[in-house]
Amino acid sequence: MWAMLIVAGVIVAAAAVVQGAVGFGLSLVAAPLLVLLDPALVPVPLIILASMHAVLTVIRDGRHADWRGVGWVLLGRVPGTGLGVLAVATLPQRGFGLVVGLCVLAFVVVSLLRWRPRLRPRALLLAGVASGAGGTAVAIGGPPLALLYQHSTGPRVRATLAAVFVAGSAISLGALAIAGEVTTESLRDAALLLPFLIIGFLLSGLARRILDQGWTRTAVLTVASASAVLLVLHSAVDW
Repeated sequence: MWAMLIVAGVIVAAAAVVQGAVGFGLSLVAAPLLVLLDPALVPVPLIILASMHAVLTVIRDGRHADWRGVGWVLLGRVPGTGLGVLAVATLPQRGFGLVVGLCVLAFVVVSLLRWRPRLRPRALLLAGVASGAGGTAVAIGGPPLALLYQHSTGPRVRATLAAVFVAGSAISLGALAIAGEVTTESLRDAALLLPFLIIGFLLSGLARRILDQGWTRTAVLTVASASAVLLVLHSAVDW
């Protein structure tokens, strides 16, 4: 029990460092490893931890957020969350994870071909739908938003994504609670891992300062592509 908790805690702390520096990645890094360690840690405990990390980020960087964009994304996140709950209830989770991973990889490839996304309402709405579906079903909702904001400054990316995650996670958890997926055990697991999350958040400061020297876009594309590959491989193994 305690050995597994420490291993899970180290995973969460490392993932929190990534998210604290890049703006997303906690679920992307932690989800595949936590599923292998204990499937019960995903998605509910991980969504709770991600929401706590987002709260800390908003407190720290909230003044840099694109609040207009946050509104449009959240508008799209509502139907996206419904799709995620439907996927959890009716579809094989690994199959849905495979779709999410392939979509993220497709957007990374397009980005490398000099695609420059425009932060218009339609794009923000679609990113919100994709984020809501992926975030609710497989605890991975960051890549669609991060890729949309990849040309923004580091503080803007982190603050905007965090603001979306705070509200979006609340929506996802509410929907999962209605569906009966939020249990006493999942709340306990999240509480036990919370100290590790806070440690990772505090340790992300140095990496954040380095990335803010013009490396934000590279970090976004690297984390998005690496995590998508891991998700695709993990989903395909038992498909």
